[in-house]
Amino acid sequence: MTEELKKEEMEAEEVKEAEAENCEEQEEGADAAEETEQLSEEEEALNVKYLRLMADFQNFKRRSEKEKSDIYAYANEKIVVELLNVIDNFERALQHDCADEKYVEGMRMIFQQFSGVLEKAGLEEIAALGEDFDPNFHNAVMTEDNPDFGSGKVTEVLQKGYLLNKKVIRPTMVKVNN
Repeated sequence: MTEELKKEEMEAEEVKEAEAENCEEQEEGADAAEETEQLSEEEEALNVKYLRLMADFQNFKRRSEKEKSDIYAYANEKIVVELLNVIDNFERALQHDCADEKYVEGMRMIFQQFSGVLEKAGLEEIAALGEDFDPNFHNAVMTEDNPDFGSGKVTEVLQKGYLLNKKVIRPTMVKVNN
């Protein structure tokens, strides 16, 4: 019987060892699952961080392109604003009579060439006479009662206004009908 007891004890010990190994394997499996879960969480956090960084970079790139295009579009604004006074004086000079018709014709040609260059740069005159008053484009400095025009219509242009690349650089100074 002692041999049978010894066999039973040995079998019991083998079962205990197998259970212990099984528990260790389960713990190792649980540890591996935890590590895998942690890695996937880290990977997900890194992916989110990467996507945000990419979106920030695309926004930066878009803003930079817009700023660059604005700089190109309005780079000439300062000099064109200064040249508007020259245009005004040129127009006033051409309104006066002169005895020498060739001189007047030459000045008109120079003025047309000058105006053409500015138009190519994006300058355009704001239409005003007879139009509805628009505070975005017109600066009303006087009002009058004129039966030839409807209420709120521009009756006289005192100083021409201009747009540069569709942006108002000088509003038209006008007289408006009551």
